[in-house]
Amino acid sequence: MQAMQYQVTLPTDYDMQIIRDRTTNNGCKTDLFPGLLFKAYLITERKEGAISNSYAPFYVWQDSEGMNKFIFSGFFDNILKSFGWQQIGIGITSTVDLSPDFLRSKYLVEEYQPIEPQLSLTKVPITAQRKANELGKVLIYNPDKWQLVTFTFLEDKPLSGQKVYEILHISPGKNLNSWQK
Repeated sequence: MQAMQYQVTLPTDYDMQIIRDRTTNNGCKTDLFPGLLFKAYLITERKEGAISNSYAPFYVWQDSEGMNKFIFSGFFDNILKSFGWQQIGIGITSTVDLSPDFLRSKYLVEEYQPIEPQLSLTKVPITAQRKANELGKVLIYNPDKWQLVTFTFLEDKPLSGQKVYEILHISPGKNLNSWQK
C-alpha cells in the first residue's frame, strides 16, 4: 500500500468556505474509487491557529494501479486546473489500523520523526497501534527523506500535535470495511 498527499498552501485572506463547498459538492466523487482504501479531505486554517490556510488531501491506496489511474487518467487534472502544479508526496505504509468508527474522524494529527543514519534499521519503529481515543492510525515511511510520518485520526480536536488538520470528508474505498478492526 502507498500513501500520497499534496499540500496546496492558500493565501492568508483565502475564503476557506470555497474549499468546504468544493468538498461538500465533489467529495463523494472519490467514494469507492478503484484501488483506494480511503481519502481524507484535509484543511488547515490560519484563523484556527495554523501557520497557513491549506488544502492537503491524504490518500491511502491499496495498489499502485488505482493511484496511477487517479494521477494520470484525468482525475488529478482538477487539482492542476484549480491550484496549479503540485508536488505529490508518496510514502510506503507500514501500519494501517482503523477502528469500526473510523469514518467519524473529524481531525487528523500528522507527526514527523527522522530516521537517523545507523548501521542497522532493525530497531526503527515501523509499526504503531492506535490508542483508545484514536479512530485510526497510519504510519508511513519515506526512504528518500529517511523519515517516519504518523497520521492519527480523532473525533475530538486534539490539544496539541505537530500539525493538526480538520477533516471535511472521508471517501471510503470499497474494501475499507475489511481494514477496520
